[in-house]
Amino acid sequence: MTADQRPASKAIRRPVAAIAILAAALAIVIATVLMVVRPWESQGPEPGVAHAASRPVPLDETTHVLDQAGPDAPVVVEFLDFECEVCGAVYPTMEELREEYAGQVTFAVRYFPLPGHSNSGNAAVAVEAAAQQGQFESMYRRMFETQAEWGEGRTSEAARFRGYAEELELDMAAFDAAVADPATLARVEHDFQAGMELGVTGTPGIFVDGEQLQLSRLTDIEAAIQAALEDG
Repeated sequence: MTADQRPASKAIRRPVAAIAILAAALAIVIATVLMVVRPWESQGPEPGVAHAASRPVPLDETTHVLDQAGPDAPVVVEFLDFECEVCGAVYPTMEELREEYAGQVTFAVRYFPLPGHSNSGNAAVAVEAAAQQGQFESMYRRMFETQAEWGEGRTSEAARFRGYAEELELDMAAFDAAVADPATLARVEHDFQAGMELGVTGTPGIFVDGEQLQLSRLTDIEAAIQAALEDG
């Protein structure tokens, strides 16, 4: 090694030594913090364990309840689209189950209008406008009973739905105002967002006591209800 090389070697060693000292000091600080904070003793949830309070639930205080049973009764919540043919096919079964389990099971429904259905949003808004006059169930029934007449169309059926409101003898000025009010659409969107948070991707999205059914046949709904009653 020449005389010119030795100073360069020392210059290299000085920063390396400084970095080593800094790293050691940092390690001491981290160790001290860990001893004080002790994150492994945190009272928070373990990895992979969700807070029950933060877990979304299928219904809230705004949900339309069709049949109310006792506080400990199983709860069936259906996220539905009034233009959905499968929802239309499920509708008679849900009506039969409501009758069979009256007083034993709470049944509720929420809006989930799918973007691919041209009039599902209009239908939900019309039903919600009727609900503001205490006629939710009457309009809900009317939508499914007439679905074959207007479903899958590409033009607006808002005038038809207004006709349903007239047949129900609603206050039409109040109905029209509700349909035009952005708050009515916001109420529909509230249910849709809740469904999205719960993992609903299509309709009908049926929950029994908070568990979403993987519906393959209509009898699955009653089987889940019976299981919930037995567990209760």
